[in-house]
Amino acid sequence: MEKRNRIIYWIFTAWLALGMTSTGVVQLMKMEEEVKMFAHLGYPEYLLTIIGVWKILGVVAVLIPGFPLLKEWAYAGFFFCMSGAIVSHIALGDPIGQVAPPLLLLVLTGISWYFRPAARRMEPVRPAGF
Repeated sequence: MEKRNRIIYWIFTAWLALGMTSTGVVQLMKMEEEVKMFAHLGYPEYLLTIIGVWKILGVVAVLIPGFPLLKEWAYAGFFFCMSGAIVSHIALGDPIGQVAPPLLLLVLTGISWYFRPAARRMEPVRPAGF
């Protein structure tokens, strides 16, 4: 069971890392299509740089050993970024083809987080005396 979970974790984490890195790079390069998409969504162009950097740093945080708190923040950032993208597209009535990519990355984020090995998890915080 543990071996199966570890395999699931690494497969989904690899796809998540690939997806977040590639979209982060596209955003940092300010490719024309991405700039147009952000304008369509009503977001300023400078946000491309901020989100692109955060995605790449998030991938590094998820992949490096140790730093479980940093990993939790990275997963949370991925969740907020992708859920925000989904809601933005839906609010504008965009077709499913534009909702699907962030939805896929959101699903990959959730599966990677759920199946992360014990060494990549935070210790539960317990109140004093328990």
